[in-house]
Amino acid sequence: MSIPPTAYSRRRQHPVEQLREALRDASTTPFWLDSADRPDALPALAGDAVADLVVVGGGYCGLWTALIAKERDPARDVVLIEAAELGWAASGRNGGFCEYSLTHGPENGERHFPDELDVLDRLAHENFADLKATIARYSMDVEFEETGVLMVATEPHQIDYLREVADESPAATFYEGDAIPVRSPLYRAAVAETAGYGYVHPAKLVWELRRVCLELGVRIFEKSPVRSLSRDGDGVGVVTKDGAVRTAQVALATNGFPSLLARTRLLTMPIYDYAIMTEPLSREQLESIGWVDRHGINDSSREFHYYRRSADDRILFGGFDAIYHRGGKIRPRQDQRPETFELLADHFFSTFPQLKGIRFTHKWGGMIDMSTQLVAFHGLAWGGRVAYSAGFTGLGVAATRFGAETMLDLLSGETTDRTELSWAKSHPFPIPPEPVRYPAIQLMRKAVAASDENGGKDGLLIRIADKFGIGFDS
Repeated sequence: MSIPPTAYSRRRQHPVEQLREALRDASTTPFWLDSADRPDALPALAGDAVADLVVVGGGYCGLWTALIAKERDPARDVVLIEAAELGWAASGRNGGFCEYSLTHGPENGERHFPDELDVLDRLAHENFADLKATIARYSMDVEFEETGVLMVATEPHQIDYLREVADESPAATFYEGDAIPVRSPLYRAAVAETAGYGYVHPAKLVWELRRVCLELGVRIFEKSPVRSLSRDGDGVGVVTKDGAVRTAQVALATNGFPSLLARTRLLTMPIYDYAIMTEPLSREQLESIGWVDRHGINDSSREFHYYRRSADDRILFGGFDAIYHRGGKIRPRQDQRPETFELLADHFFSTFPQLKGIRFTHKWGGMIDMSTQLVAFHGLAWGGRVAYSAGFTGLGVAATRFGAETMLDLLSGETTDRTELSWAKSHPFPIPPEPVRYPAIQLMRKAVAASDENGGKDGLLIRIADKFGIGFDS
């Protein structure tokens, strides 16, 4: 099979009937959440309560904040409030890629934090090491494995980029042509990196963080949407549907959901990402594509795919088609998008034609919190009583822990390496509200696709956006 001029596009390469048949029986429940191990929801907050710290949001960022707050001060009374169930959103639906990077890649780091890259790299490695140590300390069963990543080039212009990546990393190995360990007719070159790239079972990480928080004495309330924050003397009032908490401090970990602070409402937007999961593959099937090791794979386009193996040797295949739904509402029906699932299946079979005939058992999507700088931002409000962290843009499995540490540093008034970074002092370029937002994003999506189809050469719109520190990819 010869490599097409552009490896991936929105033009189907396989009959739509074949794609629909492969997806026909796929469950719409996210694979990771489709488990008998999923714990029952904890009771909702009812009536009035008092706490030292209230954490709003029960995903990774909120859970890490609560856990670390109790580790720092076991006597601190910490309450965590979740609007639905812990991990039901991005934290339970992502691909489980646990990367050490805090900057969404070195190029994006150079764009936004050129004078802090060395410090950010050190802190990123320290955060990754602390994450691993926490998993070990509490014997957290999250299926963690540090098995590295294979970054592949599917277009000619990406080969030199991967060579540069390999040259800058002594631990990286560059492959080209037939030497690439995983066999796909679309691969032209690849770089394997090991240190700092791990994988988790996303939902199990949520459930284990929940377990540890409860063991440390965190009070968790689910199905308790927070309606408002109010100044309450020298503290903060947190009002939920059926109760209220008076607290000294609040940490907001709501990410892509509408912020409880007006000042940050235009700094993130909900972008929907989608994935499909194959049936378990046999050893022979895995050997047919050369994927005998347990590393994950990313391709190098702006509209990129990510894929990895589960513990039972399924392949998760996601990305490429990042969707903003008009109006920016977060609705359950948007978790399903048949045209995107068919596109992903088409790309999967183009990547691995050796696996023709396999079926997909799960198909799902969900919202991630995207910011224009593609990395998180942090800050304080209300005279230091409220901290926030958001904008992880799909790379939050490890980075949310760093965000949690940063919020707690800010609330404590400490001067640390984290609080001295411009990371903790600057904000991304605001996203325009509707009705401007939707057409602007569609224009940017077309520009990103055109860049991939034009040998990686960015058009005028992307070059202008870069000058304002605005980034966009899938």
